[in-house]
Amino acid sequence: MMNQITDQPAAEAATAFEPITVGDLRLRNRIVMAPMTRSRAYDTRATDDMATYYAQRAGAGLIITEGIQPSPVGQGYPATPGLHTDEQVESWRPVTDAVHAEGGVIVAQLMHTGRIGHPSSTEAVGNGGLVPVAPSPVRAAGQIFTPTGPQDHVVPRELDEVEIVATIADFADAARNAIAAGFDGVEIHGANGYLLHQFLATNANQRTDEWGGSPRNRIRLTVEIVRAVAEAIGAARTGLRISPNNKLGDTLEDDYAVTYPLLVSELDDLRIGGRGLAYLHLVEAGDPALTPVIREAWGGALILNAATPDPLDHPHRLTLVDDGAADLVSYARLFISNPDLVDRLAAGAELAMPDLSKAYGGDATGYTDYPTRTGPGTAK
Repeated sequence: MMNQITDQPAAEAATAFEPITVGDLRLRNRIVMAPMTRSRAYDTRATDDMATYYAQRAGAGLIITEGIQPSPVGQGYPATPGLHTDEQVESWRPVTDAVHAEGGVIVAQLMHTGRIGHPSSTEAVGNGGLVPVAPSPVRAAGQIFTPTGPQDHVVPRELDEVEIVATIADFADAARNAIAAGFDGVEIHGANGYLLHQFLATNANQRTDEWGGSPRNRIRLTVEIVRAVAEAIGAARTGLRISPNNKLGDTLEDDYAVTYPLLVSELDDLRIGGRGLAYLHLVEAGDPALTPVIREAWGGALILNAATPDPLDHPHRLTLVDDGAADLVSYARLFISNPDLVDRLAAGAELAMPDLSKAYGGDATGYTDYPTRTGPGTAK
């Protein structure tokens, strides 16, 4: 009998270097380039450098882009790209064309940062200095980088019912724009302290209506956005990223062990046109003991971004596929400095470490100039 999500017989163990079909996505291997903000879209549009950057890394089985805002108020950081205007859609086409020319598969990660933002960032791109929005008017602790340097987070504006419905529609519209721009699918960002995660978090979400309070109410926004996107572009081209209990963005989840199995089970049952979601992308940042629980609750393809104290402990991540703990594994920073990461992992070759002082903003330096094992940092 063939396994539903792999090309291997169910009785045989897969390896990370074997192909897999995930929803409608045919992937050449099971190594995923995780989404990473790089802050080089200075007018919220994709650039030629971004096309080069992603094409260089097309050896990944799946590329998940940096976070892309689905609306102006969804922008949290300077120089991040959007997918809510015609100009932004046009700017992404050279990126997706470049990846496809190298045989790669690329999905757009839709990221609404919620309260993790600052009016000066939206003001810098002509969007009027929008006050960040959130489930409740609770300011996140700490600071955020803005066009004028680090500033304290502001008190966000609480979304009302009409605005929540509009936010769901924004995600669906951005997903349609992603497909129009040539992306192979969409990943919804429900992790790392951003808007969907804020609705899941017990400290950020202090609502008493149907969008807050109980775990079932707090998962509602995530479920409705996933449903809307799946209805817009097809469930088999839709994925979701979660990061239970990772505390980023000043999120606290005192009932995460209840909330996430409930969320995952609800999404596992979701069917649009008879199809389930393409994948679930789990960031193992808060409680590794929850990973097998989620694995058991989720019947589809699981991408695991595993917790490893040593970033070079890549053999451990690769064996997660062999052991059946995950169907695919994702890497982040190592893809910055190793555009040919899959080839290096397959060969057991030395890995370069990224210069994180050049990770955000700037030009091609520290972006598209990392060399491959066989030559300069250019696409094959």
